[in-house]
Amino acid sequence: MNKLYILYGVLIAGIVLVASSVFVVDEREKVLVLQFGQVRDVRETPGIAFKLPFIQEVVRYDDRILSLETDEREITPADDRRLVVDAFARYRITDPVQFRRAVGSIGAAEDRLVNAMNAALRNILGNVTSGEILSNDRAILMARIRDNMFSEVGGLGVEVIDVRIRRADLPQQNLAATFARMQAERQREAADERARGREAAQRVRAQADRTKVELVSAAQRDSEIIRGEADAQRNAIFAEAFGQDPEFFEFYRSLNAYEIAMTGENSTLVISPDSEFFSYFNSSTGAGVAPLVMPAATEATPMAIEAPAEAAPADAPADVPAEAPAEAATEPAQ
Repeated sequence: MNKLYILYGVLIAGIVLVASSVFVVDEREKVLVLQFGQVRDVRETPGIAFKLPFIQEVVRYDDRILSLETDEREITPADDRRLVVDAFARYRITDPVQFRRAVGSIGAAEDRLVNAMNAALRNILGNVTSGEILSNDRAILMARIRDNMFSEVGGLGVEVIDVRIRRADLPQQNLAATFARMQAERQREAADERARGREAAQRVRAQADRTKVELVSAAQRDSEIIRGEADAQRNAIFAEAFGQDPEFFEFYRSLNAYEIAMTGENSTLVISPDSEFFSYFNSSTGAGVAPLVMPAATEATPMAIEAPAEAAPADAPADVPAEAPAEAATEPAQ
């Protein structure tokens, strides 16, 4: 019976001894084997490992990338526009021995990391404007913050993977004033754009008016040339037509003169009976005794026909004007 108790005791002691000597290194961990507070071994390869029972102890550190969350903080950039920055960092324990000697625990390490991160944020973001922080240059700034932070905590045995600015906003108490200032700036820019638009429109209108005047002047010049050429052709045709029979031309002019003089309600004529105006009335043969002078054309008698004082020959050149002489229109019919 006593031997059985001894056997049980030895078995239990063996189990305890093995349990205190064997440990498992997880692939997500780094393990330090300590003996009286001193590092005796470092285990980074996953698997089963051994240590001295009751004398050595095992300290495990996470070998994964860890996230460092911090509270929001106010940053004053170079343009004195305060911003509320929400940032976080990711880090990894690269040297567990140095980490153990420097800080010893994750909590203590994160306290150092938070202080270093706050200092880096103020150092980097304090030397740039808020516009640069809110622009695409933020990635460059975050890299600079990471490098600055790493230079502060490089002796902790950790590697700062990156620093990210999750959000950068204006403080709530400054939003109204900032929006008002931005609105005023946009209105000023809009007023400048409108002024430049009006100036451009004025230049376009001036150019259009100038072009209009030039086009109208050119058109009037061309029309006058065409009208003159047409009048010349008309007079040539008249001269050729009336030159074929001068007597008929005189008779035709007299009839036109009678028609023009007697048109309207007040067409009263006081003329001597032997006036040349009635030469065709007094002629028994119907032939005039003298060239009949046509009355001057008025607004009431716009159909005055111009004709040459003397019948032009049939073979007269076409460009010879066939207008009546000026003295023919100076003797009005009354």
